[in-house]
Amino acid sequence: MDKIGFIGAGNAAKAMITGMARNKFDLERIYISSKSNESKERLSMDLMVTCAKNNVDLVKKCTYIFFAIKSQHYSVVFEEIKEYLDPDRHIIISLAPGYTIAECKALAGLEHLKIVRAMPNIPSLVGEGMTGIYYSNNSFTSEEKSNVEKIFKGFGEVQEVEEEDHMDTLVSISASSPAYVYIMIEAMGDAGVLTGLPRKMSYKLAAQAVMGAAKMVKELDMHPGELKDAVCSPGGTTIEAIKVLEDRGFRSALIESMLACYNKSKNLKK
Repeated sequence: MDKIGFIGAGNAAKAMITGMARNKFDLERIYISSKSNESKERLSMDLMVTCAKNNVDLVKKCTYIFFAIKSQHYSVVFEEIKEYLDPDRHIIISLAPGYTIAECKALAGLEHLKIVRAMPNIPSLVGEGMTGIYYSNNSFTSEEKSNVEKIFKGFGEVQEVEEEDHMDTLVSISASSPAYVYIMIEAMGDAGVLTGLPRKMSYKLAAQAVMGAAKMVKELDMHPGELKDAVCSPGGTTIEAIKVLEDRGFRSALIESMLACYNKSKNLKK
């Protein structure tokens, strides 16, 4: 596979490259660039990847180029590198929810530039990421698609979506959702402390319970509601807890929060 470049050395790049390192990905092929020399040098030292001199140098060296920067910086970076982009060679991987593929092509001034929109999440840091991807057109070769998939499988799992509009939904359902789960685990831990358990033990028990429940949804061909029902014995402790969650609007709060996240992502540039 050709070299992989990350423009941006912040949390997104760090999570993905760290996940790759955990999964024994070949990091010698990775270059990083950032407007902050300190951040890229720190990431280079921590993960043993190569620093490019600047964004243009990175584009010259790499084929697969991650835009691991905030959406407000896209126009500046595209202006800087666009004369060095080759539609027959380069593949841009856009991570920001604020820009459509058409808008990225307009910024690059290259209608036939190959662009992948991708939405990874923070568990990539431990090699358990979930990334949704969408390809800009049908001009990708099977080898190029395979290479893109291999990159993302370097830090988790990949799901291709068929419509670009679905990328905004992925922000709320997989990219932002770990934050919702962290709040839940923290609250579960607080309840454990309230009833007498040490905090560290409470968090460990809660985290493993969430991980195990998620694995059952993922691996068993059963509806989540069916799995929930299997835990709720008649007149038992779990159904009592479920009643309180329903009374307090737990389900509705999650849906409403995800809709707010979805709407924000669609209007991020504004």
